[in-house]
Amino acid sequence: MTVKRRVGILGATGTVGQRLIHMLRNHPYFEVTAVAASDRSEGKRFADACNWKLPFEMPEAVKDLTLYPSRVEPGRPQIDCDIIIASLPGDIALESEGSFAAAGIPVISNSSAFRMHSDVPLVVPEINPHHLDIIPAQKKNRGFDKGYIVTNPNCTTIGLVMALAPLQYRFGVEAVMMTSMQAISGAGYPGVASMDILDNVIPHIGGEEEKVEEEPQKILGKLAGATIESAPFKVSAQCNRVAVQDGHLESVRVKLGKSATVEDLKEAFESFTGLPQELKLPTAPARPVIVRSEKDRPQPRLDRDAENGMATVVGRISKDTIFDFKFTLISHNTIRGAAGAALLNAELLVAKGLL
Repeated sequence: MTVKRRVGILGATGTVGQRLIHMLRNHPYFEVTAVAASDRSEGKRFADACNWKLPFEMPEAVKDLTLYPSRVEPGRPQIDCDIIIASLPGDIALESEGSFAAAGIPVISNSSAFRMHSDVPLVVPEINPHHLDIIPAQKKNRGFDKGYIVTNPNCTTIGLVMALAPLQYRFGVEAVMMTSMQAISGAGYPGVASMDILDNVIPHIGGEEEKVEEEPQKILGKLAGATIESAPFKVSAQCNRVAVQDGHLESVRVKLGKSATVEDLKEAFESFTGLPQELKLPTAPARPVIVRSEKDRPQPRLDRDAENGMATVVGRISKDTIFDFKFTLISHNTIRGAAGAALLNAELLVAKGLL
């Protein structure tokens, strides 16, 4: 019987932390043995401190766990686990995640704090698993022994880059314009005030456009020794918050390096797979990108849960009058865009013998 790796979750009481706890129940590789949250929750029983919001029962295995602080400090209890999965606000993630990595624990981060650091891999397992090869350089640079940091992308980026990767590999991507309509769960709980979002669209999400405009190039970039060279295409993004519970919808226009047809794009999307599918990792979607042919799909309510929320669903593929092609995609922001992305990265680390 395989011994399961012990997982500690930072930000365990939040939206993404709850998703992760739910996804880890009965997992073949991992078990949750430690949870951490803000200082005000430290020392409390998880079931007493967590305002559980998922439409599933809280797993019994986590109810009696005592909440730790979300950082390593001298004289305070050290989380005893084999891996940390962190879903922390960016303003505290830099110090917190770095402290756990320095203490010898591998960290998978949902935060933006380390994503664009030159020696930290920003990984989507279907696209750039080879970027994990930069970990030895990171450990040397930062004086880490057993610990290291691996990040997954912004929740809006990941849906976009899952659709761009097949096009980049087949035709080359030269430019991208994207407009997002993002679910309120992306703002965490309690998120956006009801009087702000009902009967409204908010055309600003702080820091979101900047992340979407630089992360895809790193993910689709080349590993060059001890650094990652970003792909040369440009992305222009406009991000909006809309009154949808889950699922980020994105309208995308692309300029390609080679001529193609609508059918060529459909075939590229539908045939796209990667290492997680080859290895049959537990959380990997059998079809990473799904194409819908209906004129009014994809839609958040109908398509966000495809492949247990781990697929990007693409539709409305057509020629564009300014760029080459346009299409619409949907990705589940708290599953594939956050908890599921981190969990799939953890599974990949196990498969590659790094954990």
